[in-house]
Amino acid sequence: MTEPVAKPVITQAMIDAYDEYTHLTLDRRRFMEQLTRLAGSGAAAAAIAPMLAANSAKAAIVAENDPRVRGEDITYPGSGGEMKGYLVGPANRSGKLGAVIVVHENRGLNPHIRDVARRVALEGFVALAPDFLSPLGGTPSDEDKARDMFTKLDAAQVTADGVATVAYLKGYKDGNGKVGAVGFCWGGGTVNALAVNAPDLSAAVAYYGMQPKAEDVPKIKAALLLHYAGLDERIDAGIDAYKKALDAAHVEHTVYVYDGVNHAFNNDTSAARYDKKAADLAWGRTVAFLKEKLG
Repeated sequence: MTEPVAKPVITQAMIDAYDEYTHLTLDRRRFMEQLTRLAGSGAAAAAIAPMLAANSAKAAIVAENDPRVRGEDITYPGSGGEMKGYLVGPANRSGKLGAVIVVHENRGLNPHIRDVARRVALEGFVALAPDFLSPLGGTPSDEDKARDMFTKLDAAQVTADGVATVAYLKGYKDGNGKVGAVGFCWGGGTVNALAVNAPDLSAAVAYYGMQPKAEDVPKIKAALLLHYAGLDERIDAGIDAYKKALDAAHVEHTVYVYDGVNHAFNNDTSAARYDKKAADLAWGRTVAFLKEKLG
């Protein structure tokens, strides 16, 4: 009789090592060496690594061919050149809708973010997921290559392209003139920066995103909804200073910290880090917030 194969045990130390690799060092060899030590063998590390990473083959929550939405790949004017993006809205729309920019993680405009854009569209918005790697040719299919490309992006251009995206959606024919943004990980930090630099932005939702400098916070005009993961020490280190600056500048904001969950808890394609309970709660809050501010 064949013994069942035990499911690999994933520890917090392994998740922390993956976070360091994907956000700080980008050194895969060093990460795999560290994971091998933590897992006890190379074979165990090889089995665990894909569980820590996002799985682009995982089925979408809202399928690309879902009849309730209509999506298309578009190009539109960026700050200094053409931007690529995925534009999607409800199939049966009535009247003009609020528009939401959906900002990807540090792997670019991939199937997961397209899925998130369709989820936003199902809630009654026009959703645009820009490809912020457009100046470098666009998001490649290889996620390691995509991640490396982010080190070559100019932060000022990213922000300027975000501001250009707000301007594009403010004038979109099916939009009501109100624009919000939601971003995850790298995208969360980008949304925070966009809130500083886009006075026309009405609402900003940042999932576990890097915070802006305190001296820039008074420039924010948008209402903010900030989601953080309780185990995300790297990003959470900036929460208190951000809240203090937001309070001092009288910026409307709500902060939620979800105890016991990791960075990227919303990403359902990552088996080790996704937390359905926290993700569903944060998503419900996000949708209600966007409806209130963009309706």
